[in-house]
Amino acid sequence: MRVTALVPAAGMGKRMGADINKQYLLLEGKPILAHTLAVFELAPFVDDIYVITPEAEIPYCREHVVEQFGFTKVREVVAGGKERQNSVLNGLRALNGSDEDDVVLIHDGVRPFIPTAVLKRSVEVATAEDGALVAVPSKDTIKTVEAGIVTGTPPRENIWLAQTPQTFRYGIIRAAHELAAAEGFLGTDDASLVERLGRQVHVVMGDYRNIKITTPEDMLLAGAFLKSVNSER
Repeated sequence: MRVTALVPAAGMGKRMGADINKQYLLLEGKPILAHTLAVFELAPFVDDIYVITPEAEIPYCREHVVEQFGFTKVREVVAGGKERQNSVLNGLRALNGSDEDDVVLIHDGVRPFIPTAVLKRSVEVATAEDGALVAVPSKDTIKTVEAGIVTGTPPRENIWLAQTPQTFRYGIIRAAHELAAAEGFLGTDDASLVERLGRQVHVVMGDYRNIKITTPEDMLLAGAFLKSVNSER
């Protein structure tokens, strides 16, 4: 059984107000994407990494991230699609020839603080079950709202905030994405596509530091988290 990390890194920097896409912004002198890939590079149970970027950025990603920082597990930089879901499907198709029971970790390129222990647990759960979703319990009360009016207050203990990685056996996640593409269905995340197959996705406890860096405020948090992570090593 091989374990492969698919890392979509095709996000734009609009909310960041940056001239380059957010995954290439520097965090303590290194692109955010490089921090993320380093987690998988150092995880002994991860065999391969496939990075997914806009086609025009493939040469830049290879030169300024993969080659510059010496990521030996990166097998290919794959051209992304219009939506994240299309990009992930492109990545899955690049894994043609994989065994159905191989495990695929799908992880956002701008989530550099995922603990290795969470990755390992995700692989263990995905191997035994239909899939693993990393998530954390909501700290806040959630309201459902329509036309600016509160319509309900779901029990907070039932509300979890989805993160990545979302981890599945290759045969399951490939089938889920191919079916969604054939039917023109666009899901909110990879787990939602697997749920459509009638499969059960199990929750793996995540980490509140596993943020998705999308705004300038997130960069401030990321700087603080990086100092904390470095002090723990």
